[in-house]
Amino acid sequence: MIDLLEFLRTHEEAFRSRARLASLYSDFRFQRQTNPDGYQANASAWLRALTAAAKEGLLPAETGTQHDRYVLHTGEALAKALQTQDFGRPLALGSVVEDAVRKKQLVLLQDFLASKQSVYATSWLPTPWQVLSWGLRQVGLVGREGVEDKLVTGNSVIMANVEAAARQILDDVSKNTTSNASRIFSRELFMPSFAAAVGTDAMSTTDMSVLIVHLARDHAAVAYDAKSGTIKFRAPSETAAPTIEQEDISIASLRTLVASLESQTQTLTQRVSELDAKAREAVAKKQLVSAKTALRQKKSAETQLRQRTATLAQLEDVYVKVEQAADQVEIVRVMEASSQTLRSLNRKTGGVEKVQDVMEGLREEMMNADEIQQAIADASAGTVDEGEVDDELEALESAEKQKVDEVERKRREENDAVEVEVTARRLAELDGVRKPDEVAHEVEQASKEGEGQVA
Repeated sequence: MIDLLEFLRTHEEAFRSRARLASLYSDFRFQRQTNPDGYQANASAWLRALTAAAKEGLLPAETGTQHDRYVLHTGEALAKALQTQDFGRPLALGSVVEDAVRKKQLVLLQDFLASKQSVYATSWLPTPWQVLSWGLRQVGLVGREGVEDKLVTGNSVIMANVEAAARQILDDVSKNTTSNASRIFSRELFMPSFAAAVGTDAMSTTDMSVLIVHLARDHAAVAYDAKSGTIKFRAPSETAAPTIEQEDISIASLRTLVASLESQTQTLTQRVSELDAKAREAVAKKQLVSAKTALRQKKSAETQLRQRTATLAQLEDVYVKVEQAADQVEIVRVMEASSQTLRSLNRKTGGVEKVQDVMEGLREEMMNADEIQQAIADASAGTVDEGEVDDELEALESAEKQKVDEVERKRREENDAVEVEVTARRLAELDGVRKPDEVAHEVEQASKEGEGQVA
């Protein structure tokens, strides 16, 4: 088994440094006034450490019981388990526990189990231990500098651990339950069913009681019948905590018996295999008496196995029928509720005749809307003056014609200029001795003659 101090040094950062350990094990109560942040850091480190160690089942247990994972047992045993060779016992651990109780991080076990009110209610009253502790502080007997901070013997629920376990179980139920009957458990069946979810192979009686109370009272997720030990989880369709009826108690007993027979058949199957191997080994060693004894035991175990297997098969058939019947009850209930809802909605519509009247009125109003729209369209069409439209069209055509004529004129002028230039160049080549003035004069004359011909 892992040592508590070794676990803290390995998993808790605050317990790895020697200087930090010296601070944690010192009497740091005076820091409430002189260094509140330092006091809170130490108190939080201790609470985290105790919470983690309890979750792993490493804190001291009550005499003759299993280690509790959701309950902290304070007193001499805890102080002794936390004692170190270098720093002795933690001197301010009592104040740490007291502050955690005041903040509802720890809740006195007796109050937790007896209260009818949720621990999350704002009106949750302080426990008798808190009231007594506060009174003693006022008269200077505890919680003051120079006065021993004794770790009071008591049992407190570690809220962080029980809340985490409750979340894991509810998540497992939502994923793996396939019928209403599969939501019903006995106390004997509860722990094996959720061992993997909460990460432990066994759960103490105290832990189970704390967890069931938390699920039932603080989450309203289960109903619990203490007399029969029946636990029933709330279905997704339910908004309030379920109720346990006689049928639920019978289903829980049936499921428990089936689980018990399954375990017995596994044990008997293993025993048959072991006895067969023992008989073969005895024969190999020529130990015939031992071989016969082993074979007789094997035959007896095989007989028991056949009987248990037959009974298990019958009970499994019965459970299947019960499971189907339970689901059918839920289906009928939902259908009945749906029928009432549908009847109420149909009543609100006023019946078929009212719906027909509404539809007829709707058609008439739609026809009226179409007629109004047509009338508006006709009135708008009669206001157009066709003469104005023709005049505007003629003006547009005239403007377009002027634009085309202007483009054509510019094109002719550009062509004439090019032609004059070409002609001048040719005359200059033919009569290189003629004077430039004469050539220009002739070109000008040719140009005028050309314009006259065009006109």
